[in-house]
Amino acid sequence: MLQIIDKELEKEGLSQRDFSELLVRLLDYGVVCRDESQIEQQLYDRYLRLEELIGDYLSLLGIRIQHDRRFQFVRLYPPGAQVPGMVDDPQNTGAQAFRSRLNQNEVALILVLRAQYDKALREGMVDEQGCVMVSLEALSIAMKNLLKRTLPENLTERKALFRRLKQLRLVQIANEDTLTDGDMWLRVRPMIMSYVSDQVLSELMEDEQQGEGAESPATSDADSADTADTTESAAAAEAEESTEAASTENRTEETADAGGADSAVQDTDTDTEQETQEETDVSVATEQAAEEHSAENKAAEPQAADHTKQPASLFGE
Repeated sequence: MLQIIDKELEKEGLSQRDFSELLVRLLDYGVVCRDESQIEQQLYDRYLRLEELIGDYLSLLGIRIQHDRRFQFVRLYPPGAQVPGMVDDPQNTGAQAFRSRLNQNEVALILVLRAQYDKALREGMVDEQGCVMVSLEALSIAMKNLLKRTLPENLTERKALFRRLKQLRLVQIANEDTLTDGDMWLRVRPMIMSYVSDQVLSELMEDEQQGEGAESPATSDADSADTADTTESAAAAEAEESTEAASTENRTEETADAGGADSAVQDTDTDTEQETQEETDVSVATEQAAEEHSAENKAAEPQAADHTKQPASLFGE
């Protein structure tokens, strides 16, 4: 194997050190972009000369290579990885070698960057290298709308987040110290499309549309609440008018009652005279009845006395 490698390197005028440097860079970063720096420009040009040799060497490890000649970048995929646009490798299904996991903040930011890139792609806002420009403010707004998340407030955490994406060659940032400035712009590379598939992006956009649909009834409720407030104000005004009208009617009735008070007093006097005459007649009738009752009692006194003494003999008296 080494003899074959040496022969191929000799044909290209390269040494084992040049070959080793390229392999270490690819395995360490997982990607080489020609427009990233002068060093990666040299490494990419070297890869073009050793592409077949590098492919055969890495295939022994189950590592697959994505080479985009148009945008001039090379990216490695670990064994068993699902790569958008590439056929799955059945021999290494389920393999976990050479994998590095992303944290939640990194995954969230990559999803939003993919959505922003797709939006710019539809609008034709893509440069010759296939990159799009996104402001930090637009990125923050998109993250809130899509994922209900925010970028890290701490500057150190935010720098580490974007430094990680920069290492993956997903973004280009001119100055990390401006990551707190909403007017700062960053460059999103076309490599973002290989990190997030179209299916995942479609599901993300559907979730956003469902979220907007769920918010629309709340807006209707808010409008209804405003309408209800207006209705309540109108009802309160009508209630005040009704109260005033009722007060006016009460005052009118009081006036009418006061106007008829004299006639009511005259009627009352007449009724009082009639009641007095009736009471006099009742008193005369009562005296006559009392006299008659007294006479009857006197006639019945002997019988009552005898009747009273009879129960006393029961106790031995």
